[in-house]
Amino acid sequence: MDGHQNIFEMSLDRGAANHVALSPISFLKRAAAVYPEKAAVVHGRSYSYREFAARCRRLASALTRRGIGAGDCVAVLAPNVPALLEAHYGVPMAGAILNALNVRLDPAAIAFILEHGEAKAVIVDRELAPVMSEALSRIERAPLVIDIDDPLTEAQGGQRAERIGELDYEAFLEEGDPEFDWALPEDEWSGIALNYTSGTTGNPKGVVYHHRGAYLNAVGNSITLGLDRHGVYLWTLPMFHCNGWTFTWAVTAACGTHVCLRRVEPALVFELIAQNSVTHMCGAPIVLNLLAHAPAEAKRPLPNEVLIATGGAAPPSAVIENMEAQGFKVLHMYGLTESYGPATVCAWQVAWDGLDVTAKVGKMARQGVSLLTLETATVRDPETLAEVPHDGETLGELMLRGNTVMKGYLKNPSATEKAFAGGLFHTGDLGVIHPDGYIEVKDRSKDIIISGGENVSSLEVEEVLYRFPKVLEAAVVAKADEKWGETPCAFVTLKSGVSATPEEIVAYCREHLAGFKVPRTIVFGDLPKTSTGKIQKYTLRDRANAL
Repeated sequence: MDGHQNIFEMSLDRGAANHVALSPISFLKRAAAVYPEKAAVVHGRSYSYREFAARCRRLASALTRRGIGAGDCVAVLAPNVPALLEAHYGVPMAGAILNALNVRLDPAAIAFILEHGEAKAVIVDRELAPVMSEALSRIERAPLVIDIDDPLTEAQGGQRAERIGELDYEAFLEEGDPEFDWALPEDEWSGIALNYTSGTTGNPKGVVYHHRGAYLNAVGNSITLGLDRHGVYLWTLPMFHCNGWTFTWAVTAACGTHVCLRRVEPALVFELIAQNSVTHMCGAPIVLNLLAHAPAEAKRPLPNEVLIATGGAAPPSAVIENMEAQGFKVLHMYGLTESYGPATVCAWQVAWDGLDVTAKVGKMARQGVSLLTLETATVRDPETLAEVPHDGETLGELMLRGNTVMKGYLKNPSATEKAFAGGLFHTGDLGVIHPDGYIEVKDRSKDIIISGGENVSSLEVEEVLYRFPKVLEAAVVAKADEKWGETPCAFVTLKSGVSATPEEIVAYCREHLAGFKVPRTIVFGDLPKTSTGKIQKYTLRDRANAL
């Protein structure tokens, strides 16, 4: 074997002809070339793929002419409107990084993100202008500000506030060239998007996505949901959630149609499904709950079966039964911001079709198996990294490995190193592996509450409670909620000789937290502790759910 050379590596080099960076922006180029007149986006009016591509090119060109390009961040604060969808293509076409902001955040959180991500431009929907104006007043830098004036604002339950930008979004597009000669990134490892997650600390962590991961997760989602050119996708999932779980790109990859929606109102959802023959949707369990329990006058017969993918805890059996009776097909997935959204799917087995609803829900409650484009989803002992037995009982930490795991946390190398210890991404979620290989999450990271699809850090809420002058000790846990899935429940010990009402504490929290982070339940009394003085949160969780 001495001197043996691998003949399959000789004179077979990587070059321009046989190696191209993977990027989801290439999906739009293909869709516009193959189906130029097909409906790409529907929002009051219909935009063809030819128009959609031209608008995205104009955006990229206009940003470039303003000096925004590689290494720059463009933040967008908007509901699910065409401008936000266009930013998913136009911003990376300019070489820049897209930061889609959570519309439920308060000004302080938005200000932190704008500073941390060093946003060079901010595009904001007029309905959200007041919160953005307050956020901008808190930062030193002065980014370019552009207003989105959506004509359907009032029709879809919103209200336009005063303009705060230098110019209007449509006027900004007019600055750009519809034939702008954009290029794929030289390196598919280049950043494409920045998303923030609360994690377990007060300040959110910036999660950086690369072009390769976005491309692959979009393809994986498209295949998993069976999207094709006949697919019509209704935007009931916020585009700011992991870039819409990468369906912002997946729908275009399939050459399907995006139907935009500013807010999830049951009557409007049913109307748009009927008008557009919607085939696919995504959303947190609260979306399913809203549709299942919508008043009769809001509901309309479905024109066809609608596949709705949901994440987090599986919806109650009654909700699933109701949704199926209406013509929806429910698919359960699992993921995190750090995994570009969906990482696993409860892949349905034909053998489960004959099960009753309760048994079906039991199967559906499992987070399942890895998405096609994820290399590994496993449950490991957090100390030894050995995989747990496939017995459905032995707890371990859910860990992921693959191309659809984030680049890392922006400006936080220590957190990145910790998250990737041992060559796996540590989710912080505890779970088991069943004998059939399906994963089931048993307990989330103890400091995270998922309310209406939003992550709430219990530590952040506790920090606010501890600042209240009358509070001695505080602990916040998740309390199960029919509508929101979970809500924050605060257990509070008051200082000696003082009194306070739940309403007083809630009012204080509202002054310092976004609305969805405010505790819905306040319980006064001593906190249970271990022998070392550590608060027993597992006991409090049991108490909260017994209330």
